[in-house]
Amino acid sequence: MKHSITVLLALLLSTTTYAQFQVSASGGYAIGSAGMKLGETQTANGIENSYGSYGEGLNAQLRGTYFFNDSFGLDLSLGYLHGDDQTVSDVNLTGYEVDAVARARAFGAAASIVYKFNTNVYARLGALVKLGGKTEAVVYQKATFSQAEADAIGVPYGSYSETNYLEDYHGQFPLGFVAALGYEYPLNENFSVFAEAEYYGISLKRKDSEITAFNTDVVLPDGTVAVRGLYTLDNLPEGTNRHTTFVDELPSDNTDSSKELAVKVPYSSFGINFGVIYKFKKAAPSHER
Repeated sequence: MKHSITVLLALLLSTTTYAQFQVSASGGYAIGSAGMKLGETQTANGIENSYGSYGEGLNAQLRGTYFFNDSFGLDLSLGYLHGDDQTVSDVNLTGYEVDAVARARAFGAAASIVYKFNTNVYARLGALVKLGGKTEAVVYQKATFSQAEADAIGVPYGSYSETNYLEDYHGQFPLGFVAALGYEYPLNENFSVFAEAEYYGISLKRKDSEITAFNTDVVLPDGTVAVRGLYTLDNLPEGTNRHTTFVDELPSDNTDSSKELAVKVPYSSFGINFGVIYKFKKAAPSHER
């Protein structure tokens, strides 16, 4: 027992005497990985699926890393994803057009184990969670009125409606993983620069959505706006719900259009990051016996 306690104290002491803490800031760009169908493109010639991942885009990270010895450390990070536009619906038909995209605006955190192969090369592996944010849909729709619709509104044939709206989608708490391989180049005793390849494996199950902006104008054939704000956020067209809840089950006789079956959307990505590291002074290893 005494021997075990002595060994444990020796390990704790050696860890404490080596301990080094460092902070880093980085930015980079990621491309989508494990893409899934996100939408469709439709023309008079046919329909084509659109694939992608909401994890594609620019990102920034702040990290703190605590090294227990020359090789192993614990890394905690906070990050922000400014995702690229992903096509949800792209319709170009006679008398009807839709341009709908969605993009991620998300905050996340990760806890990882870091292993240094040598003074330059390192690897990270850990768990990834989403802390907050949204998937923002930006929708434009143009619909030409039929003769009967134009007569009912009192505008000439060839007039059309233009609708613009924003809808924010929120997800349930997800858990994924992160892996990275990087190269660090020391500039001096305290500062280093680094480059790394990083993979995020994560998907998000939708929880709810909310329309946050909505406007429909009536436009004449010459482009003049005849009616502004025919429909607004406070006066949505029939059948359009401001709030939608996503659930796992719906009864066969469901008539509540504000509830839809939940889907998972991909946030996985593979990216390259560049950054700078600041190392605090580490305790010198003790050689006392």
